[in-house]
Amino acid sequence: MIVAIGEILIDMFQDYQRIGGAPFNFAFHLKKLGFPVRFFTRVGDDHHGRRIIDLLEKNGFDPADVQIDSRHPTGTVRVELDKRGIPDFDICTNVAYDHLDLNIADVSGADGADMIYFGTLLQRTDAACQQVQRFLSHTNKGARRFCDINLRWPHVNPNALAGSLRHADLLKVNEAELAEIQRALGGPTAENDVMPWLMERFTIGAVAVTRGSRGSVLYSHDGPIASPTVSSVRIVDTVGAGDGYAAILAAGCIRQIPWAETLRQASDFAARICGIAGAVPDDDAFYDDFKPLLKGDADGR
Repeated sequence: MIVAIGEILIDMFQDYQRIGGAPFNFAFHLKKLGFPVRFFTRVGDDHHGRRIIDLLEKNGFDPADVQIDSRHPTGTVRVELDKRGIPDFDICTNVAYDHLDLNIADVSGADGADMIYFGTLLQRTDAACQQVQRFLSHTNKGARRFCDINLRWPHVNPNALAGSLRHADLLKVNEAELAEIQRALGGPTAENDVMPWLMERFTIGAVAVTRGSRGSVLYSHDGPIASPTVSSVRIVDTVGAGDGYAAILAAGCIRQIPWAETLRQASDFAARICGIAGAVPDDDAFYDDFKPLLKGDADGR
């Protein structure tokens, strides 16, 4: 069982709208790959919220895990794409997911989780940050905690950074976010010293650093493993590529696939996400090439 907590929202592009949010994208991919997933989120009592609940139900999520907020609207984000398909996000504040209630009595299913996924956008207010940190402190100690740093200025709560890192067993960041962590928390300035400092200070077992067109690197106690980017896909936009990468990283971790193979598939999956509009595909056949990962065998036999 994988438990994801966090935002679901409407990505509003210039000519169309898509349902998105990093935790939703992550949970959606893993659900389509065949994993049991619970996704705890909150939407407004409005048209966008009803649309979201309908999509979640149609794709096998439990609507009881979605809280309805009568006072705050469903989250929305205006997305502007540059000529390379790289997005700029204008994120609305004080929306339903900012008020997600993570009372343990309401999310008792998290106690049996193998992995708990969380990010930092959900923690942009102090009240929400306290909820998430308390939730992580009280849920199953045996569950792997996957922290996906998602720094979107000005929606960054400095109090959430160190707390989230302390709970993380597996961490995903991009290069800019890694540099921000180093600056905010007083890490070493020498490039070769940052990762040992980060992993030792916060007792993190593995850290994946995405580097855009230069691929990604995963650091563990066995040393770094690099994976090049996949360049054969025509880019429509890069929205959700990192979330797709995170989903395959989680799948490989749970199924104990060797990191090198997991990273190869994660890079391939992220590249294919760049070839579609928005963060999740409309066709379930998109996932067929990646389902062998579920067999716990790198060759899919």
